[in-house]
Amino acid sequence: MSGDFYGILGVSKNTSQEKIKKAYRKLARKWHPDINPGNKKAEQKFKEISQAYDCLGNKEKRKLYDEFGEEGLHTGFDAEKARQYSEWNSFQQSGRPSEGEGFGRYQSYEDIFGDLFGAGTGRGGFKTSMAGKGRDAKHDMAIDLISALRGFETELAMQKVKVCPGCQGTGTDPNSTIVPCSHCGSSGRQDVAEGPMHFTRPCPHCHGHGQTGKPCSQCGGSGQILGTEKIRVTIPKGVKEGSRVRVAGKGEPGLNGGKPGDLYLIIHLKPHPFLKREGDDLLMEVPVTVGEAIAGGTINIPTIDGQVKLKVPPGSQSGQTLRLKGKGATNIKTKHRGNLMVKLVIKVPITDDKEIIETVKKMEGFYEKDVRSGIKI
Repeated sequence: MSGDFYGILGVSKNTSQEKIKKAYRKLARKWHPDINPGNKKAEQKFKEISQAYDCLGNKEKRKLYDEFGEEGLHTGFDAEKARQYSEWNSFQQSGRPSEGEGFGRYQSYEDIFGDLFGAGTGRGGFKTSMAGKGRDAKHDMAIDLISALRGFETELAMQKVKVCPGCQGTGTDPNSTIVPCSHCGSSGRQDVAEGPMHFTRPCPHCHGHGQTGKPCSQCGGSGQILGTEKIRVTIPKGVKEGSRVRVAGKGEPGLNGGKPGDLYLIIHLKPHPFLKREGDDLLMEVPVTVGEAIAGGTINIPTIDGQVKLKVPPGSQSGQTLRLKGKGATNIKTKHRGNLMVKLVIKVPITDDKEIIETVKKMEGFYEKDVRSGIKI
């Protein structure tokens, strides 16, 4: 929703939490749908009041809202990154050279020669006349193991730098008057060194264009803003811990109309209570009864493809591993599947039934030797 949460509740920014709560209760009683049956206006008003209080009634949400507005309430919003971007943006607009190694704002030789030939990368905050691809972006994504094995589609709300809608990336107020830049004599260049090698750089006031106008109020003249974008992504089946999923064109916007960078999702897997992945194989511990272990039998095993039947050989031992071929994880590159390795764990019944105990004692005579005879220190 858009609008001022404080204005909706009729309070000021320095109002205490207790008074905000009182203001909400008063308005909620007035506009509650039960008090105003069939009144669509009252229903919408109550919704706005509830959303405003959901934010301002929570100290942490209120703090984010005060600093970033509604943008700070979006899922996945990173306040620290937003602060860093704001500091970076302010620094870029100041026109001050960065603290480099003797080259002022330059961070590398590529920057120097980029300026000489008009193909700067834009580092240091100066725009160039040539288009350049935007930087790639990375985002950590935690998913459960089963979803990783099956693959899925989802929608992400990503916090990212995007082209300012107010100026369409120019950094200049579209309604302002364009005049020649007085700092560079409308040349778009400034001298940065004298001597045998004559270096110039794009003018920090007109960004190399030779003309200036009123800076865009939405982006402060940078041409970019930090916002939230909803992105539809497909996670392929078989991704594992550390896998990188590329989403083309969803990185940072390009310079001067250049192509945007790509987004890379870094996959992190949540642990599963029964399954574990090793390479392309899946490992699972499955309990079996004493009778199934001694006499053998057929048991049902859950897999990502559904239930399958597994034969337990007679005389199976606890810790013995059986294989279900082709029921493991999919290899992203080869598309081949690993196996499901089933480790048998014999479970004995807990009982004090005398008949059972007598039967177990009779079973002791069937062991050919002491089962612990091979254990030595």
